[in-house]
Amino acid sequence: MTVFDDEEPTRAPWLVTLADLSLLLVGFFVFLQASQVDPMKLAAGIRSGFGASESVAVPAPMPVDIATATGFAPGSAVPVDTASALEWARSAARDPRTRLRITGEVDGSAQDVDPATGSGPILAADRARAVAALLIREHAIDPSRIVISTGRGQRRAVLALGFEGGRQ
Repeated sequence: MTVFDDEEPTRAPWLVTLADLSLLLVGFFVFLQASQVDPMKLAAGIRSGFGASESVAVPAPMPVDIATATGFAPGSAVPVDTASALEWARSAARDPRTRLRITGEVDGSAQDVDPATGSGPILAADRARAVAALLIREHAIDPSRIVISTGRGQRRAVLALGFEGGRQ
């Protein structure tokens, strides 16, 4: 049986409140200081603190609109229907703060692979490159504003317009 000593001094309730308010004030000053730090340097410092590599990963731009180039035959990187995607890209690329991500896709079937290598991802990349080449050839967008990626889904190329804001 435990006996509590009534003579033991207790902490004043205001002391706990003072400690809470002090920690809130310290947290406020930490956030205030963090807002004055370059976010890329802060991220690099956090990565190095956890022993991660120093390679800087640029976040993908926030997507605001999409279009598709469709009509790819199985195993082919030649798009059939690109008129609507071309018109969309011309109007979407007017804002210089945007970037265009072109994602080539394959449907995952055995027939929808690159004929020379038998690789689905290579065919997906070829589809994205074919659409990018068309957009560049038709002067719809500057090549430096295009990012190419691959995926699995349908036989198409997805054009995603991303807003990067003030990033140069």
